[in-house]
Amino acid sequence: MPGFEVFGKEEKKEISDVLETGILFRYGFDKERNGNYKVAEFEKRFADMCGTSYALAVSSGSAALRVAMAALGVSPGDEVITQGFTFIATWEAIIESGATPVFTEVDDTLCMEPADLERKITERTKAIIPVHMIGAQANIKEIMTIANRHNIPVMEDTAQASGGKLGGQHLGTFGALGIFSFDPVKTMTTGEGGMIITNDKNIYLNCSAFHDHGHEHLPNVERGLDNRRFMGFNFRMMELQGAIGLAQLAKLPSIIQEQKKNKKIIKQVLEKIGGINFRRILDQDGDTATFLAFFLPDGEKARRFNQILKKNNVGAIYYKDNTWHFYPNWDELFTGTTLFKSGWPFKNTVSGADLMYEKDALSGTEAIFERLLVYPISIKMPGDHLAAMIKTIESAGKEVC
Repeated sequence: MPGFEVFGKEEKKEISDVLETGILFRYGFDKERNGNYKVAEFEKRFADMCGTSYALAVSSGSAALRVAMAALGVSPGDEVITQGFTFIATWEAIIESGATPVFTEVDDTLCMEPADLERKITERTKAIIPVHMIGAQANIKEIMTIANRHNIPVMEDTAQASGGKLGGQHLGTFGALGIFSFDPVKTMTTGEGGMIITNDKNIYLNCSAFHDHGHEHLPNVERGLDNRRFMGFNFRMMELQGAIGLAQLAKLPSIIQEQKKNKKIIKQVLEKIGGINFRRILDQDGDTATFLAFFLPDGEKARRFNQILKKNNVGAIYYKDNTWHFYPNWDELFTGTTLFKSGWPFKNTVSGADLMYEKDALSGTEAIFERLLVYPISIKMPGDHLAAMIKTIESAGKEVC
């Protein structure tokens, strides 16, 4: 992790195909592009990989979230449930849709806790967004059972788990739709970019139109004469991104294979240390191995352990201090910070009540994260760096545990 570690001649070839035509826009210019439709080809191959009927490439994973919610009809006054451990884009997109984010606890999968999801559903719940965080599976089957019982659509945020599976089925294909991110630190990357997958034709058509100012993309119709069913915005992917995506997608299986090999080496060292246990992964074969998450006996030991790692330049992520992914550190939610003079989205809401969140609302998640350390797993891990990690982990284990 991430995919830029394996940039090579394949990406250069795909990019060269685009530059030779001079056509960077994904639509039109049929005579000039010499049969090169990189984004469309990327979409087809991604859908084929996942086993879905449709895929739509967009400008980012954040855009994928926003477009997908529009396709589901998420509106002001609605509630959308997601989890307290995710990148901020998940709840930003909910707010951009005019809806209210509702946050659940996570369990030892580090993903949405199904029992808390059940508790958080109300008559205003319009959608549920479980997040397959840091490379592995949410308990999506149990989440789908709950969602189906309440007749609420599920959108899987698979931004951090491209290529991940559960029981042989690709993550992102259990719900009504799935979204992916290809930003600079993702397992496969296009620099910026995202993807939406679905088996529902109406959802796909809504996504396709909304991401391109409402264009219906009618066949054999000049773009300037195309119809619009409704308004949208510009969330299109460009041909250069699609070109890189094609090369990266072809490398995804080998990327995951290398990450699994490196993760196994590090995990075997940690397994020898008393008191350390690991995140629950529902399907080891379907893990993308982009991260290795492990728990120390308590928070004090977790911080001491990581201090030793950091001192030797092999530090792990202590997500409890992370301001981008961990609910209690999303200060703008608690302070209502916004550029809008009206105070929107925290004031003057459709429901008539100010939008307010409490820092201590997810005590179960905080208790889990107090003890949690996470290692990002690289595709290429130089032998000297890996040796230093192993030596330091062993030393930290003796000193702390």
